[in-house]
Amino acid sequence: MKNLNELNLGVALCGSFCTFAKTIALIEELVNKGINVFPIMSFNAYNTSTRFGDQADVVYKIEALTNKSIIHTIVDAEPMGPKGILDALLIAPCTGNTLAKMTYGITDTPVLLAAKSLMRNGKPIIIALATNDGVGANLKNIGHMINKKDVYFVPLGQDDTIKKPYSLVADFSKTLSTIELALDHTQIQPFFIQY
Repeated sequence: MKNLNELNLGVALCGSFCTFAKTIALIEELVNKGINVFPIMSFNAYNTSTRFGDQADVVYKIEALTNKSIIHTIVDAEPMGPKGILDALLIAPCTGNTLAKMTYGITDTPVLLAAKSLMRNGKPIIIALATNDGVGANLKNIGHMINKKDVYFVPLGQDDTIKKPYSLVADFSKTLSTIELALDHTQIQPFFIQY
């Protein structure tokens, strides 16, 4: 396994805005471990302010932590795999929309193109899912992608079985362990159950 402090890791954010605080904390943890983080954002994630945070503040925090400009265009995302810039890609949060598009080979955002460019070179894609329809319309996409070579899921489970019975969210505290195992081409236990 590659030393984590030598790892060039893309960290891609999609539009599950309620998990951005967790992702920013995760980016800080990864940087503190010596991982060279390359931030990537989907168009919506990069351009949208929500009740969970102002767009400019989110971008500023991520760029300050990584000391890099966020990759937020198709053109800038494309070379990630072919030029050997990244060793692996973490999509955190990965929305149900992005997962569905990955399932069907759609590459119309910087995140999806970065994923495609790494997949064609056999490099690990780590998915930290956050979707309100994981036990609904996206369940088949989880099943499809979990079977795909070089795709690894951060353990996920239901975050609120009463108010959001179809929602699934990754346990962000398990991300580092998932990355370590993915670099050895091993899937961590992908599901957890909350009682």
